[in-house]
Amino acid sequence: MSWTEKVCGMTWGWTGVRGTWTGEAAERSMEEMAKLGVNWTAIALSALQEHPQATTIPFREAPTVTDDEVRWAIRKAKSLGLKVCLKPVVNCANGTWRAHIGFFDNEIPGEPSWREWFASYGEFIKHYAAIAKEEGCEMFCIGCEMVQTDKRESEWRQLIAEVRPLYDGLLTYNCDKYQEGYVNWWDAVDIISSSGYYPIGEWERQLDRIEAVATKWNKPFFFMEAGCPSREGSPHRPNDWSLPGGPSEEAQKLYYEDMFAATSKREWMRGFMLWDWPAKLYDASEASANDDYCMYGKQAAAVVREHYTGWQQNER
Repeated sequence: MSWTEKVCGMTWGWTGVRGTWTGEAAERSMEEMAKLGVNWTAIALSALQEHPQATTIPFREAPTVTDDEVRWAIRKAKSLGLKVCLKPVVNCANGTWRAHIGFFDNEIPGEPSWREWFASYGEFIKHYAAIAKEEGCEMFCIGCEMVQTDKRESEWRQLIAEVRPLYDGLLTYNCDKYQEGYVNWWDAVDIISSSGYYPIGEWERQLDRIEAVATKWNKPFFFMEAGCPSREGSPHRPNDWSLPGGPSEEAQKLYYEDMFAATSKREWMRGFMLWDWPAKLYDASEASANDDYCMYGKQAAAVVREHYTGWQQNER
């Protein structure tokens, strides 16, 4: 576990819709994000395959952001003194969660296959790995919450081997919540990361479990995603962005206080890329009515700023 840096990060720009990553609104968004005491950002974009069994990822087409937009976002973040993890993600255009992308275990003639999908996914990932190298990104995330793909160990190892000559920074894979112990190829990446959407009050138990995984693989660990909508009930189901309930800054604030209280006691836990910060912010006067993850103008922003600032000061 030689990597000891603290990641006080925020995910920026999701989902990466073409035309939204340039201009005054995007500039202002990233500048406001930097005021939270962040030292890292995960610049996250998505490409759309048609459905979970599609084998083509048309990442060069709209609505995915252009390469110029990606380069602008990286350069803007760096101009603000932030380190960057580039995070290309595949989504399904029909709304199915990417965790359900999957194919028959054994290839069948005439049926879509893992081989076909990984060929397209590999082209997608290697394209952005080259950009990450050219723009000096300190980290690159090769996948996010691809639960049904996690068992395809040989394909992931092959893809990582193909990425290494293109990108020489830190590689991570963002597994889904509760899946940290089920990935059998953590040795192939530099850092283990996961989506930490654990219910309020459960952090100690989940951290005990994750610590055993990090120790087993002797790898550093951080949460590539974590957060909670500012919505009633969300602290108990923080991964459910569609949960019914009225806006509640207090609920979000309490969740962050609980999460930071638990994780700050774990020296092995290297930090967060919190979820999330859009490329175009709502007006601060509308913050109390906004029930999404972004904490701009909300009570949770002060909690994040205080924790991140203190965490970095303690590292000096």
